[in-house]
Amino acid sequence: MKRFLLLMVAVVMVSNLWAAEKRVLKGKVTCDGKGVAEVVVTDGEHFTTTDAKGRYCLPSASDNPLVYISIPSGYNVESKYSVPQFWQKITEGNDTYNFTLLKKEQDDTHHGFIVIADPQIWHKKEFPALADGARDIRETVEGYDIPFHGICCGDVISYDHTFYAQYNATMAASGIDYFSTPGNHDMTLYSRTHETSTRLWEETFGPTYYSFNVGDVHYVVLNDNFYIGRDWFYIGYIDEKQYAWLEKDLSYVPEGKTIFVVLHIPTTCDEKDRKTFSYNNIAGVTTNAKALYKMLEPYNAHILSGHTHTTFNQIISDNLYEHVIPALSGAWWQGPLCTDGTPRGYGVFEIDGGEVNWYYKSTDYPADYQMTLYAGAEYPQLEGALVANVWASDTKWVIEASFDGGKSQAMEQFMTYDPAAQTMYASNEGMDHSYVYPTPADHFYRIAIPEGATKATVTATDSFGRRYSQEINLK
Repeated sequence: MKRFLLLMVAVVMVSNLWAAEKRVLKGKVTCDGKGVAEVVVTDGEHFTTTDAKGRYCLPSASDNPLVYISIPSGYNVESKYSVPQFWQKITEGNDTYNFTLLKKEQDDTHHGFIVIADPQIWHKKEFPALADGARDIRETVEGYDIPFHGICCGDVISYDHTFYAQYNATMAASGIDYFSTPGNHDMTLYSRTHETSTRLWEETFGPTYYSFNVGDVHYVVLNDNFYIGRDWFYIGYIDEKQYAWLEKDLSYVPEGKTIFVVLHIPTTCDEKDRKTFSYNNIAGVTTNAKALYKMLEPYNAHILSGHTHTTFNQIISDNLYEHVIPALSGAWWQGPLCTDGTPRGYGVFEIDGGEVNWYYKSTDYPADYQMTLYAGAEYPQLEGALVANVWASDTKWVIEASFDGGKSQAMEQFMTYDPAAQTMYASNEGMDHSYVYPTPADHFYRIAIPEGATKATVTATDSFGRRYSQEINLK
């Protein structure tokens, strides 16, 4: 009898597990009351697409908290304070989830987006500065006649999750919606596992990994902050559930298409970290990014990341480029510069079909402000050289200098500290954070100053042929 009862208990348990695994979600995706076909629907693990009438059926596991769509090109969804509402929470006793799309007023094949990183609000006194950033973004977007959306590479707040609502309301003033990924500061720290660390994020921003489409471009958002269940410690890591999900997501994307992958922690900051792994940098880069690179091989791919509060632009391969976006907050709102001397600001991307064009926009500066020049005896660390900090440069840029109207000469790239950032962050006394200090970078260029020269002009030509020039008096 005892064995029989144990057997029946086991049967019931297995049946319950089977029932949970076999739960089927269903619903419709419509626009103006009509079904929209071929819309991808997922619960973060399983996938399906809508039929000709916009209907879908999706097998779902019981531990998946959200059901959501990959917004198709040509459509928007309703937003709530700049957050697109493309997901719904799966609740007990309800298996029907409908989604409504909004047809865009203009074709989005030619479109743009703003990408920000690390707004990182720590105290309510910082919201006016954030509002200034939102105003600057709005003015930039209003200078275009194409549709724009926004992307945030994480660290929306510093630690206080109650600031999410005010953050979203503030950024809504920029006039665009933002697709966001969580940063390490957005995790709920002192949780017992990684799996519980993003629940507060999901309540406001939705899933931590998802995709959407605009024009001819596919956008993927991933969470590469892996909380290890101890204090505030984390590593840069993409778990298997996301990789398995990404493989399925990309199965709907034709090879050769342009793709943007949004992360918080960079996959790389220089060629060295792609060749040699160091435990000392386990939270500074995504440790298992090679699998991501492999998945992106069939595509024209760009990675957008943040985390460092500095600028890195890395050409990983012929088909893959990573943009490490400087912080909208600069040095955690302790000064107008990031710790490498990059002014706080954001990236501006323009997409036409599959062609991608971009530049970095410093907050409260014109779009052609792309460098800072240093020379003179007040900077002994420069050893008498003319030095240019060209923060958005990469190996395809050409940086040249001329003296007193003479012939242009190539400048030498090297790694150093930005003199202004060194002065600004020489001491963190009186600052809100003890971890603000200047950091070196490799987007500096130098050339010896000829004897008797009185004026220098530095010209930077970016990979799109745009020329930026700046002068400095040497006497």
